Amino acid sequence: MKSELKVTVRNAVAGTDQDLGCLGIFVFQGERFEKADNWPFGKETLNLIRKILKRNDLAGKLYRETVVFPEHGSAPPMIILIGLGKRNEFTLEKFRGAAANAGKAAQSHREDKLILLLDPSYLQFDGPEVAGAAVEGVTLGLYKFSAFKTLDREEVRDLKSLTILVPERSRAKAVRTETAVAVKISRAVYLARDLISMPANELTPTVLAEKAQALTEKRDKLKVTILSAPEMKRLGMNALLGVASGSVQEPKFIIVSYLGGDEATAPLVFVGKALTFDSGGISLKPAEKMDEMKSDMAGGAAVLAAVSAASELGLPINVVALIPATENMPGGKACRPGDILRSMSGKTIEVINTDAEGRLILADALHYASRFEPAAIIDVATLTGACIVALGEQVTGMMGADGPLKEEIKRASEQTGEMVWELPLWENYHEQIKSEVADFKNSAGRPGGAITAAAFLSSFVGPYPWVHLDIAGPAWLTKGTAYHPKGASGVGVRLLVRFLRNRCRQ
Repeated sequence: MKSELKVTVRNAVAGTDQDLGCLGIFVFQGERFEKADNWPFGKETLNLIRKILKRNDLAGKLYRETVVFPEHGSAPPMIILIGLGKRNEFTLEKFRGAAANAGKAAQSHREDKLILLLDPSYLQFDGPEVAGAAVEGVTLGLYKFSAFKTLDREEVRDLKSLTILVPERSRAKAVRTETAVAVKISRAVYLARDLISMPANELTPTVLAEKAQALTEKRDKLKVTILSAPEMKRLGMNALLGVASGSVQEPKFIIVSYLGGDEATAPLVFVGKALTFDSGGISLKPAEKMDEMKSDMAGGAAVLAAVSAASELGLPINVVALIPATENMPGGKACRPGDILRSMSGKTIEVINTDAEGRLILADALHYASRFEPAAIIDVATLTGACIVALGEQVTGMMGADGPLKEEIKRASEQTGEMVWELPLWENYHEQIKSEVADFKNSAGRPGGAITAAAFLSSFVGPYPWVHLDIAGPAWLTKGTAYHPKGASGVGVRLLVRFLRNRCRQ
């Protein structure tokens, strides 16, 4: 995060907040603005807002921004009216997008302070819930990856503070708690986005391991263990090492554990694919868009950031992230089509396509997960282009055999707006990954490619509840959305953290 956005919560008390900066007001399409209790900005400002809405019937259209600069001295220097669309179609996800637009509008006008007036009764959602969504929307909407920018940096003026005004004094404590949570979750998403955006020459498997290790500073319950190639060889992780064999960069197997719950309680295990660069190996990818393959470690970044957030939030739960990290490169020692690899589980894999490498490194990681006797396993991976073809760029494909676990993820999806859609995982798909010369083959061809990839993974999970999340579409966006920039989205972080928070409340 380039600059830390300071977030504060204040009660809306008449006549005390005029000097705080740019004011953001949310309005519904086709409705007059009804002022909240303890309206803090004076009658002139209220009349101005009502006049604008009366003259401009599109002012409340979803994400529509109307910016005005009041002339009377008692008003804020700038007012942004942000449309929420029709009241009966209002959702928290739309609210996140509207809040993001408010933040971007303020910053584009070189304002460094933004006030958002939130009236839960008007918005028809719980005060804490609305406030948390506002913080996520503003913070995530302002993200930019600028680590390597050296020109014109002095022209950028960042939004420095966000003030949430709430009219209900009795709810202020709960709102403060939820906004603090939202700040920490947004910080975790920033971590994932930064890692995914890093070029492969800067973020090697070794550097990723070092960054994971750095997270343990001042966090007693967060531990990181790094396995090197010789250690992986002794464990029999030949599927992972087969993918790594063509690269000069040493692979790393990163184990991040957060033990916030009872020691006797089985942990949840997240497994994240981390190809810091994927050329396709001997089955070389086309040159077009190969530069985006620095993002093939988005699953690893998501699970690392999620466990980091669980630690920062102090959740009373045990969770482990397993991150197999390597490059997939062509070379004299590279794995070839037709090779047979003996995985850590002892099961053998015929390599049909070296560009189907993610499932190979995940096979060893999923088998390793059984060492923890986990309560459940969730893997997150930019696994297949077939999932993008099936579901588009903004939806995560979900597959698995455990109904209750899938329902938990669906619930977290609805709460966070990170969309998931279940694909079937029927027995006939498992037949398609059987090999004539080994136990399995790593590719069953194009038809149903996302599902056959999941069927392959399921063969290495063991007798534990398991869900596979294919984030190939939403991990790297070719076009930005309201609070997701073009490029790295950090998808999966908020979903997994919400899943963990829900688990803690069971």
